[in-house]
Amino acid sequence: MTIEINAVKRDDRGTGASRRSRRAGNVPGVVYGGGKEAVSVEFSHKELFLEFRHEAFHASILSLNLDGKKENVLLRDYQMHPVRNTIQHVDFQRVSATEKIHVKVPFHFINADIAPGVKLGGGIVAHIMTEADVSCLAKDLPEFIEVDLATLEMGDAVHLSQLKLPKGVEFVQLAHDNDATVASIAKTRGSLADDAADAAVAADAAEASATPAV
Repeated sequence: MTIEINAVKRDDRGTGASRRSRRAGNVPGVVYGGGKEAVSVEFSHKELFLEFRHEAFHASILSLNLDGKKENVLLRDYQMHPVRNTIQHVDFQRVSATEKIHVKVPFHFINADIAPGVKLGGGIVAHIMTEADVSCLAKDLPEFIEVDLATLEMGDAVHLSQLKLPKGVEFVQLAHDNDATVASIAKTRGSLADDAADAAVAADAAEASATPAV
């Protein structure tokens, strides 16, 4: 499903103009790239925020309807108000159909509840990464990457190289020989405390057996 956002050109620029735009219930922004000049734009905050709160909005090719003309863009940057949780400014980059893009795509973790290290070993899933930078053409961009934890034992880990990607998509880190850890099964604090207690008991027993009787 294509996400479409509506914008209008903004002739006024500068801090004062942006402030007036926000007071009117809009979000100032800019659209750049694609061999064209950067254009100052503004969006209805209400309409933009409805889409902004969805995960797909941050890792999908968006259809920008600018004064009736549509073009494909990616969300590249944004600023939020520190208190009000409102969008203060957005940057969008035009996307070419023939040039590869670099985009951070979120991970979706599945089957953690049936992983042997969790179900039988009492461990927990440690999410080392929640997203990764991929390189691909716009048409091949996935909304998310699935990470299946079904076979992980205690102490096991999943690396980027073990994940299945759609055709035409690659991890940027792997291209630079960085096979980073995505997730692992770790012991809980309670399990670690139990191990420490068992080790202490074993040490006391060993010391007692080594002490000669009087």
